[in-house]
Amino acid sequence: MKQQITLLLLVFTTISFAQIKGTVKDKDGNPLPFVNIYIENTYIGTTSNELGKYELSTTEKSNVPLIFQYLGYKTQKQILNISQFPYQFDVVLIEEDFQLKEVVVVNNENPANEIIRNSIKEKKKNAAKTDKFEADFYSRGVFKAKDIPKKFMGVEIGDLEGNLDSTRSGIIYQSETVSKIKFQKPDNLKEEIIASKIAGDDNGFSYNTALNTNYDFYENYVDFGINMISPIADNAFNYYKYKLESTFYDDKNQLINKIQVITKRDKEPVFEGYIYIVEDSWAIYGIDLDIKGYRMQQPILETMKLTQNFSYNSENKIWAKNIQTLDFQAGIFGMKFTGKFTHVFTNYNFKDAFEKKTFGKEIVTFAENANKKEATFWNEFRPVPLTEEESTNYLKKDSIQTIRKSQVYLDSIDAKGNKFNFLKIITGYNYKNTHKKWNFNYQGLTDISSLSFNTVQGYNLDSGFSFRKWNDETGKYTSISTTFNYGFSEDRLRVSGRYIHQFNNINNAYINISGGSAISQFNPNEPISPMLNTIATLFFKNNFMKLYNKEFAEINYGREVVNGIYASGKLLYENRRALFNTTDYTFIKNDDLYFSNDPLQPDNYTSVPFENHHIMKASLGTRIRFGQKYISRPNGKLNIQNDDYPVLSFYYEKAFGASNSNYHYDLISGTVDYNKTIGNKGDFGLRFKAGKFFNAENISFVDYKHFNGNQTHVNLMNNSLNSFNLLPYYSHSTNDAYLETHIEHNFKGFIMNKIPLLNKLQWNLIGGFHQLNIPNMKPYQEFTVGFDNIGFGKFRFLRVDYVRSYQNGYQGDGVMFGLKF
Repeated sequence: MKQQITLLLLVFTTISFAQIKGTVKDKDGNPLPFVNIYIENTYIGTTSNELGKYELSTTEKSNVPLIFQYLGYKTQKQILNISQFPYQFDVVLIEEDFQLKEVVVVNNENPANEIIRNSIKEKKKNAAKTDKFEADFYSRGVFKAKDIPKKFMGVEIGDLEGNLDSTRSGIIYQSETVSKIKFQKPDNLKEEIIASKIAGDDNGFSYNTALNTNYDFYENYVDFGINMISPIADNAFNYYKYKLESTFYDDKNQLINKIQVITKRDKEPVFEGYIYIVEDSWAIYGIDLDIKGYRMQQPILETMKLTQNFSYNSENKIWAKNIQTLDFQAGIFGMKFTGKFTHVFTNYNFKDAFEKKTFGKEIVTFAENANKKEATFWNEFRPVPLTEEESTNYLKKDSIQTIRKSQVYLDSIDAKGNKFNFLKIITGYNYKNTHKKWNFNYQGLTDISSLSFNTVQGYNLDSGFSFRKWNDETGKYTSISTTFNYGFSEDRLRVSGRYIHQFNNINNAYINISGGSAISQFNPNEPISPMLNTIATLFFKNNFMKLYNKEFAEINYGREVVNGIYASGKLLYENRRALFNTTDYTFIKNDDLYFSNDPLQPDNYTSVPFENHHIMKASLGTRIRFGQKYISRPNGKLNIQNDDYPVLSFYYEKAFGASNSNYHYDLISGTVDYNKTIGNKGDFGLRFKAGKFFNAENISFVDYKHFNGNQTHVNLMNNSLNSFNLLPYYSHSTNDAYLETHIEHNFKGFIMNKIPLLNKLQWNLIGGFHQLNIPNMKPYQEFTVGFDNIGFGKFRFLRVDYVRSYQNGYQGDGVMFGLKF
């Protein structure tokens, strides 16, 4: 046994030091970052870091053919005979002797256009060569911040867990992963993360995976949150102009064409920069493209640069992507951010086919103890050496973590924040025990954020207590809270309490128990917010919110049953009482009267919409996401919806045990949601909602199906597929059958970007249709056209729609204003 251990240690020691190390510079001594370095005709490779340093692991010593490839520089082939490891080998790369040989111009045809046409023609064949493979994958992400203020909008920012130095700058996120991947186009992935490392979190697991790194320019679109047009897309000539800037020969005497990619219209989702195409095979040799933030409709992002380097294997005739880097710059409110993501693909094994069931719903897993790898492992398997700044950051963050996770430090910080004085009786108080992971909160007597106004309560505000205990590793948490709501005009205090427990982050099982006294809108979806109702009421005398009182007890339970299927159940008791207006206070002094609190008879101030009663309800619901995939993390499950399929929801509710048996009923309902990005032509969305009541002829108006209308011309909820724009809140409420249809298409600039002058606005054209069908009434319809992404510079949160409504003819029109974040 001891001999076996000794042998293993000897092998490990030999392997761990089997490295070629060095620095890559240009002839002036400047380091060259992200040089593609690999052993010829293999997929064993690495890249240099920002300082030009590289490390390559190999056990070969004799006649090792090492290739150094860098866009804009001559490719070098060096034959190494290694005496011992580690082996130091520095190299100087010479700028490419670009030439543009004389070409024959036919009919004034741009020579670059013919190269691009050939690349488009051959892209399916070239893409098919790498459509199925296994590989080793390495990812590193570094995110930096600069000029971060000490306070933002009055809120203390601090040093971001020790990430900011005295200049308010520093690395705020740094992580690495090493994984084994299997991939099959277009999007089948199986990844096992072998090692994961986050600076300052020795128990954390990086979110860097191969999942969102497949920027494939052989496809028509490259997904960056919005579909960007590939320079060799089928319709690329509609968006780009090309210039053959130069040509050169690589180490295998293959002619490489360096083509400048020029945008035709600045505001389109397009790239600019260079694409390198191999003559004859028309494969991609390299990518060096820039992306402007406004072209991605991400105004906070200023620029992003994507580079890809491909290496050629003369044995299988395949150009394969080895290195991919993504650099970005962003900023807002004077704060600046930069980031770099480095992806290295090595040890390719291209497949003709995978075995059945290779790919399933689980796409990413973590090996046991993936976050516990020692420095020796990373020194061996990290293909890109750390820069001095990155190495220092790991040491600094690990030291800070040791201090800041200690009980002494946590208790000292808590003690500072837990100080109590008598003023906190009014303003609120929070007591926290970070080490034991619990906190207690008291909202105070003047919680201005809860202050609102309605004609039933007048001014009202909340206070209350809450307790929360959590476990970051398991996702388990418990929350206990109570809310005190007082209405000044009504002179009534309502008290309610809630208990919530989440069992884990795997199936997100939870139980929610609540009860007490509360005031509620007739529509439980609360289509008008307290803030919006306050403004409409006090400034315009439009008291749209209709309320009733309830004493209630409720219990909910829900969880994911199997992947993609979520189920929940609820049992509810309510004792309901109608309410009346108690105030006519307003900021606007005129002779207009407020409407009554009766949604059925708004001009009758003595009527009630229902008789006082109690009732019980039981309900079951399910949501089905077809084709849902997921990432299995040690501390949770991350679901990834498949946009190829709709999401279905079904709901059954039974009312029983009421003080009047006429209030008993059954309700069956369902929802279909479908959202799809259609190439570069925008985002399409639809929602169908349908339901049917049974034995519900005389039920309480509270239990009717109420629809999300709007009479304020303002939509702050960004729920255009779940609401109407001009429909009165309770005009179409029903106790029978109903069908809602909501359809919308956001062109994401597809039309506006092509209109001169208007394209400078960077607005998105949106069209929509909404319809409501209920028995004994003509369908209610709305047609909308509008714009979003309205604003200036980096602030584009406004949406404006023009709406026309019809029901048995034209009903009216209006303009809707909304905010989108």
